[in-house]
Parts: sequence; structure tokens; C-alpha cells
Amino acid sequence: MIPEPADNRLERALFEVKKVIVGQEHLLEMMLVALLARGHLLIEGVPGLAKTLAVKTLAQVIGGTFKRIQFTPDLVPADLVGTRVYNQHTGEFTTQLGPVFANLVLADEINRAPAKVQSALLEVMQEHQVTIGNETYRVPEPFFVMATQNPIESEGTYNLPEAQVDRFMFKVVIDYPSRLEEAAIVARVTAERLPEVNRVLTPPELLAFQQVADRVYVDPKLVDYAVTLVAATRRPADFGVPELGRYVAYGASPRGSIYLIAGAKALATLRGRDYVLPEDMTYLVMDTLRHRLILTYEALAQGITPEQILNRLMEVVRPPRIELIDRRTPEPVGEG
Repeated sequence: MIPEPADNRLERALFEVKKVIVGQEHLLEMMLVALLARGHLLIEGVPGLAKTLAVKTLAQVIGGTFKRIQFTPDLVPADLVGTRVYNQHTGEFTTQLGPVFANLVLADEINRAPAKVQSALLEVMQEHQVTIGNETYRVPEPFFVMATQNPIESEGTYNLPEAQVDRFMFKVVIDYPSRLEEAAIVARVTAERLPEVNRVLTPPELLAFQQVADRVYVDPKLVDYAVTLVAATRRPADFGVPELGRYVAYGASPRGSIYLIAGAKALATLRGRDYVLPEDMTYLVMDTLRHRLILTYEALAQGITPEQILNRLMEVVRPPRIELIDRRTPEPVGEG
């Protein structure tokens, strides 16, 4: 039983996080959307933009457990998921679970670890479980992974394979704060102590809100829009923009349309609606599809970005008009 509407509680959670985090409004919103939609978040940004602090603060607000994993080239899969340890006193093996067994996991600089470690993390993201020896262990629910990568360094890094990047629901690109925001950050961080945040949610309540998001209504026209837009990334010539064909080697996978719908339902919940609007979907297009486009060498040579391609496609694949119907239950008419 949820004591008050989902949007009220979620807005309060967002407010608590903003006590500590200055700016980064879009990132904070997308973190909650991904949580509600049972997805995971990939963040690209330079160091020092409070990525770690944001997810740590969110964990405090929802009362969940938080673990941070610093990815390095010498990391092995057992450092993430755990391993079996031999006890000399008892002569038996015991299982030691790794840091992925938390509600919120921060994979810091995921592109600094080799592919084997990245695969281990992405497997548990997909399956929500880990197999060690002959035993399978479920990770706690809700389970949310936020991975970061640094775009300004290439030495000592390993690019995530495209099939693995595709498992992230959203990729959010964040930039430096404005001057006013940075002044507020400096004042807040150099104060005697950071503002204290209150826990306004619990993990079971968040699971209940996920079910609320599942029940959000999506018009069939919006489902068709998501599928059509994703199809346009694969075959732009069929949609009147053949000039984009030489820039896109591979378009978005079916996860693109799935996550567009799931994300829009979560965003509608966060905004206090039980139905999805076209603007919910257009708001999520960049974060959902930018990392699912594989560009050609010609595009890279000319400095063409996925965002430019998606903007052009959104000009030709327009969202549908949705007739809003009063969804309130009519009040009974009294006698007389």
C-alpha cells in the first residue's frame, strides 16, 4: 500500500538529492527514471562533476545499500562478483560475495577495465544474479548500476564493446556547471559540513513505484512512433533521408524501442501522470539512442555525431498527435 501518490514521494526524493548536488538537473532526473524503469545508466563526463556523490546521495535518500567500484586495468571478475575462499581451520570453502551485491552500484571509469571484467558486470546487470561455483546468488532489489567513463583520456582505457553498451538503458552526457552553479558548489563543499539528507523512500516502496510505472498507459500510436524512429536509424533511405546512410553503419537495436517505451512510462510516473505523452518520448530519444548508433569512418572523419543524426531523423519521423481523454472516474450522480 502506497501512502501517497508516487510523484509526490519521488519529487521529495529528488528534492533531498538536490540539497547536496548543485545543477545536473537532467542527470538526477534520469537516475530516477532509470531506477523506476529497472534500467541502468551510463554517464560520460570529465572528472569532478559529482557523479559519485550523486548516486551515493540517492542511495541515502532511498535507504538502499551503496557500493563504489573503481575500475582499473588489473581488476578481475572475482573482484566484482565475489569468489570462493578456502578456510584452513575448517577445511571448507566459503563464498565471499563481491561489491555488486548492493542496491546502487557505481562502476567508476568502467572503460579502464578489460573486457572480461566489463562482461562480468554487464552479465549481472542483465540477469540480476551471479553464479559462484555451483551456487547462484540473487542481487538485492531494486538493483541499479551507474557506470561512468571519461571522454578525455584514451591511454590505458578499453572501449566498451557495442553489444555491452547496448545493455545500458540510457547514456547521459554531462558538461561543466555554469559559473553560478560552480560558485554554489564551492560554497557548499567548503562549508563546515554538507547538508544532511533525509530518507524519504525505502527499497520496498521503490519496488512498488516500479509497479506503478508498469501500469502507465501508452497509446499504440506512441509504440508505433518508437518502433518507426528506431527503424529509421537502421534504414534512413526508407524515410526520405538517404544522405544519412553513409554515416550509420548499424542502427539501434530493438532495445532502443523497448527502453523508449519503458523510460517514457517511468518519466510519466515521475511527472504525476498515469499515461504517456509524446513529449515524454521525445525528451528521452537522445539519452536512449545516442549510444546505440554505430557510425561509419566517414562520419567520424567529418565529425558527425549521433545527436546530429537523431535530430535529423526526428525532423522526418514526427511524434503522433494524441487525443487526451479525461481518465478520471466520473462521480456518481445523486438522486434529486
